[in-house]
Amino acid sequence: MKRWILSGAALALVPGLSFGQAIYPLDRATILSGSKFDFKVEFPTIVAQDVIAVTINGQPYEEILGKTAEYVENEDGSSGSTLILRDVSIAAPGTYTVEAKAGDATKTVGWEVFATSAEPKAKNVIFFLGDGMTVAHRTAARIISKGNTEGKADGRLAIDDFQHMAFIGTSSQDSIHNDSANTMAAYMTGHKSVVNALGVYGSRAESNFDHPKVETMGEAIRRHSDKALGIVTNTEVQDATPAALVSHTVSRNDKAEITEMHLAVEPDLLFGGGSAYFLPQATPGSKRKDDKDMIAAFKDKGYALATSAAELEQAVADHKDGGKILGLFNTGNLDPTLDIRVTKKGTVPDFPDQPLVADMTRAALDVLSKDPDGFFLMVEDGWTDKATHALDWERAVYDMIALDQAIAVAREFQEANPDTLIVFVGDHTHGLSITGTVDDDKPGDSMREKVGTYQHAGFTNYTDEDGDGFPDRMDVSKRLMMYLGNFPDHYETFRPKLDGIFVPAVQDADGKYVANEAYKDVPGAVLRVGNIPTNINAGTHSIDDEVLQADGPGAEAFRGYMENSDVYRVLADALALAPAAN
Repeated sequence: MKRWILSGAALALVPGLSFGQAIYPLDRATILSGSKFDFKVEFPTIVAQDVIAVTINGQPYEEILGKTAEYVENEDGSSGSTLILRDVSIAAPGTYTVEAKAGDATKTVGWEVFATSAEPKAKNVIFFLGDGMTVAHRTAARIISKGNTEGKADGRLAIDDFQHMAFIGTSSQDSIHNDSANTMAAYMTGHKSVVNALGVYGSRAESNFDHPKVETMGEAIRRHSDKALGIVTNTEVQDATPAALVSHTVSRNDKAEITEMHLAVEPDLLFGGGSAYFLPQATPGSKRKDDKDMIAAFKDKGYALATSAAELEQAVADHKDGGKILGLFNTGNLDPTLDIRVTKKGTVPDFPDQPLVADMTRAALDVLSKDPDGFFLMVEDGWTDKATHALDWERAVYDMIALDQAIAVAREFQEANPDTLIVFVGDHTHGLSITGTVDDDKPGDSMREKVGTYQHAGFTNYTDEDGDGFPDRMDVSKRLMMYLGNFPDHYETFRPKLDGIFVPAVQDADGKYVANEAYKDVPGAVLRVGNIPTNINAGTHSIDDEVLQADGPGAEAFRGYMENSDVYRVLADALALAPAAN
């Protein structure tokens, strides 16, 4: 499948921040007591080391951080000097004022170092991430899966009974906008960052790997607890969401290196796609540029390998007492659930036995629950986002149903293990909304005139005769009509794309994205002129607040409006990752 170009920023290794004198972590940073981070001060010009004075709460920074920073006279040819100090921590909770002076120039930031509860509130945490999820995804999933009669839902989704909610802000260090990397990284580090970045602040460093690092949830679990760690996705395991638990790079595209970062943290379970980045370059299908055999490296660490749903089931059976499993079910992303279950399009002919998100969640819980210390499990459905980018809402909503079924598995586990906190949230939203219905049986050839709004929308005629929670078919005669508010030029066909995922725009001779004429002659198709720049081939994210839902011990802390970086603090507190004195 082609890789969607999400924004102009996605093409740049370092976003175009305007750097003056800067201190990292940034102003208003919240830092987990004892967690590791890089301390960096950037000066806008070259300054002599002997005129630099940096204090924390009025004391020389060395007294607080325990060692002396490296002075770089001219960092990466930027014509600016830098102080950099790697892998420091602050144990004492409290507020800290950091001041950096060089001659007459002064920069001041404030940090809060926080401790957690003395004792954990939750033994287990299950964090569900619906990538790109909006309220419309949830509503459409309920209508299609459960039905609606006389204005009332005919059933409830698993997500409908969470007791606690919050609105989540998703803006970035460098932009009011966002992407999946820095939004998920905020959840998993407690720090805002720049678009495309994972586990670092965006600075003027030249190398993707030299930007100031902050500790990830995976590292915190390993450093501060004995809990098991599981990562589950139906995307590549190197994709932004799963990578955020372990990675440090300003570019989410460093997938070969992210594979190695997974190994450095050693999650007990790692399920998803992306095996192409595990294979040495000489192996057909490899996307590595070196000779490293990462599958062999994982096996050397004691991992069992599963490459199909059947092999995963067997691996779980072989690990009744726990253990480490690497599940790689596709060279790229797993296919959308609609294609795995129904159309058999995409790469399904090559990978016919791909597990669904619910299958992987059940397998993960079977293994992780054997750890007497508990676990942290992250589960993502990435197709709620990827298909929405493609303006293919049917595939996105079908995967929303699949994700809800995975959450139902977790809710069942929670009933038997009430010391489990479950969190469900998206990383960012899309401008997706349900307009009404489209009715093929209305007279005439114009599909646009078959769209029903207000009382003319009526009700859809999806069915679920086998009771599996999925619609028996998506191409019913009266179906939902959904639109994305930000889009490239494309032909709206008003129909599900059952012959393969929608490709709305293609490049012309000038490199601009124009409507894909493969859909031009679909009966009733309408040309929609795009409302985003012509260098973008897909729908883009939106800046609307996300909706977080949660249940279980610690969930009461989610309320009102929160920044995405605040979520980490609630998770850390539930797990008591930095226990204050009792």
